[in-house]
Amino acid sequence: MTTASAGQSLSGPERASQHSDQDRKIVRPYGDTTGDGRVQLSFTLPVPYGTSEQRARAEGAALQLAAKMGMDPAMVVHAKGMGPDFTFFIVYGRVAHLVDLSEVIVAEREFPLLPAAEINLRIRSALGRKLVVVGACIGTDAHTVGIDAILNVKGHAGEKGLEYYREMRIVNLGAQVAVPDLVARARAEQADAVLVSQVVTQRDAHLTNTLQMSAAFRAEFAPQRPLLVVGGPRFDPGAAHDLGVDKIFGRGTTPGEVASYLVHALAPAGEAA
Repeated sequence: MTTASAGQSLSGPERASQHSDQDRKIVRPYGDTTGDGRVQLSFTLPVPYGTSEQRARAEGAALQLAAKMGMDPAMVVHAKGMGPDFTFFIVYGRVAHLVDLSEVIVAEREFPLLPAAEINLRIRSALGRKLVVVGACIGTDAHTVGIDAILNVKGHAGEKGLEYYREMRIVNLGAQVAVPDLVARARAEQADAVLVSQVVTQRDAHLTNTLQMSAAFRAEFAPQRPLLVVGGPRFDPGAAHDLGVDKIFGRGTTPGEVASYLVHALAPAGEAA
């Protein structure tokens, strides 16, 4: 077997391996010191936290769960009874898992962010009229903070809401709107786009409501329905096709992003009325 000298060039496979190692960025969780693998986890178990015996059993159950999840060692740093039959825990411990940043997939925005003047110009040039947007929280969802942040002129995160755009007409229906009422109002307003916010997610209510909404619009507006856009903190942005909508926005979305998407989809550059 021969050994390459210090000045000898690496072979093709050796160079590729070295380059690959340099491209990979491996990290561990950080708790007390860099790379110590420490993580904090919170969860609730259906166990009581009343008597001293119940507390000992509850904390033992929490540690057993943490161990099965790969935390070793683990400790319960907080436990609080939630009514007579449940306990909330915060567990702190070490995991051996690594994160390879080179394998992280980040969804890229498929449209450019545009200034308000460009958005208004695109709408006027492509449609020759105002772009009509109907927004609501559907089902039993009464949390209007999200939809108001996008639609109201006061906006969110330093950006004006869609009411600020002079070439848009906004109809905000507010909270707890039944799907049939939303469909009927969208038809009456001749909506170009329907924006729905869903914050209530217990038992996947946001998914059920969105599926019902998209089915109703397909049935009532065949063959061409308004653009359907949903948003909320628990949505997967990649699930638009499965839910029957055109676009999903997650947490942190700003009015400017929504406005830019609307003109990207409904008023493409270069089209004139």
